[in-house]
Amino acid sequence: MRGHSPTLENVSHQPRVLVVEDEPTIADAIAARLTAEGFDVQQVHDGLVALDRAAAWDPELVVLDVMLPGLDGHEVCRRLQAARPVPVLMLTARDDETDLLVGLGIGADDYMTKPFSMRELVARIRALLRRVERAAAASEAPAPTVHVNGLRIDGAQRRVWSREDEVHLTPTEFDLLACLAARPGTVLSREALLAEVWGWADASGTRTVDSHVKSLRRKLGAGLLRTVHGVGYALEVGA
Repeated sequence: MRGHSPTLENVSHQPRVLVVEDEPTIADAIAARLTAEGFDVQQVHDGLVALDRAAAWDPELVVLDVMLPGLDGHEVCRRLQAARPVPVLMLTARDDETDLLVGLGIGADDYMTKPFSMRELVARIRALLRRVERAAAASEAPAPTVHVNGLRIDGAQRRVWSREDEVHLTPTEFDLLACLAARPGTVLSREALLAEVWGWADASGTRTVDSHVKSLRRKLGAGLLRTVHGVGYALEVGA
């Protein structure tokens, strides 16, 4: 059937996705679409229950609304990541860049603003799960340590130091930095970054790239990542 991923249709494993959304209509719609796409889905409607369900069910990805009763989505995300790193796609009703950066800063991997396309939601979830698989495969092979412009990027441990201070990055931030650091000084288009880091085949998520770059600049310093307007980004050499 058109629109379905063959990687999910042709295997018995159904990736477990926990949907945390307090609006039943939205939660039901997300759960129905993900179930139709081959995912194993559970849904809960407040933050405290979400933490209990995640601990008991061990989801492979969490779709998490920001505005929740009990605990808000940011606090739920923070506690989830402290307990066990898990990919988190956050949903918000506000198109607010500060809200977005807060979410990325406490461990969210991606962000969507309501209203959103179910097709795009499914595509982003698949991209996040593919990146987890790639990272697991890469961890089995020796990964180099890259030294560039005052940064030490340890691919095996997925840790980063700026000068002598360790910088804590989200999984997506690390992947984006490692992608740019592999070709220092080379300008990579947003489309190329989407394909390599997120695994997206189209250019519908360029704002996601921009937001993650802003988050990296906040953590590493504004001068390390150069913007080439209308094209993309490069990791500076000798800045």
